[in-house]
Amino acid sequence: MDLGLTGRVVVVTGGSRGIGFAAAQALVAEGAHVVVCARGAEQLQRAVEQLRIAAVNGASAEGVIADVSSEAGVATVIDAAVATFGRLDVLVNNVGLAKGADLESTTDADWQDAFDQTLFPAIRASRLAVPHMRKQGGGAIVTVSSIFGRESGGRMTYNAVKAAEISLTKSLAQQLAKDQIRVVSVAPGSILFEGGSLWKRVQADPKGMAEFVARELPFGRFGKPDEIGAAIAFLASPKASWVSGTTVVVDGCQSRMF
Repeated sequence: MDLGLTGRVVVVTGGSRGIGFAAAQALVAEGAHVVVCARGAEQLQRAVEQLRIAAVNGASAEGVIADVSSEAGVATVIDAAVATFGRLDVLVNNVGLAKGADLESTTDADWQDAFDQTLFPAIRASRLAVPHMRKQGGGAIVTVSSIFGRESGGRMTYNAVKAAEISLTKSLAQQLAKDQIRVVSVAPGSILFEGGSLWKRVQADPKGMAEFVARELPFGRFGKPDEIGAAIAFLASPKASWVSGTTVVVDGCQSRMF
């Protein structure tokens, strides 16, 4: 299916690996120009090289070194995309991090860091992207949330920021519909990729993680980044023109709440 993304300009935050990279790869494979950002130059360069190989229909990929936990870092990425391609059609809010453990041992600094690394980048990037989308008559914002934004699982701080992203999605969708800007979130389940948190846990405790898979994942395996990337590409496209203000779960039947 041609998703109608050829020539569209997309920013993917945290796009050098994992779900962000998979989303960027799915988008360039549909002919979209993609700008990805990361803090590490070496990993970012490798990602951009791979994205350029995957690109079709004249699409291109660019990388921006930036720390999007800061307002200046977010502005650097959005400004670079518009300066390079002259417009911005789609924003994929993917970056995220959470620390801490239980209530008593999780400090205020851990909580603040979770919001600074996850929720505020999505808020700031959306705020900066919207004027560009409005000027050209519309666009789409896709935020990578999690099934654990609706039910327990993972770190407490992670659950809280992902719940906030789901709520933010609904609020923004209602605000921006008049501008023909769609806003949607994607809620993955447990996704495995090399270097990611689940991958590290599998290396450290293969028996325990095998038991987790048998107990929690009905298909008997972890999800793959490209399975989420494909969903993001569709939701970012004109083919999803009547999808806004909702959370699309892509979790292989893992969650209980949805």
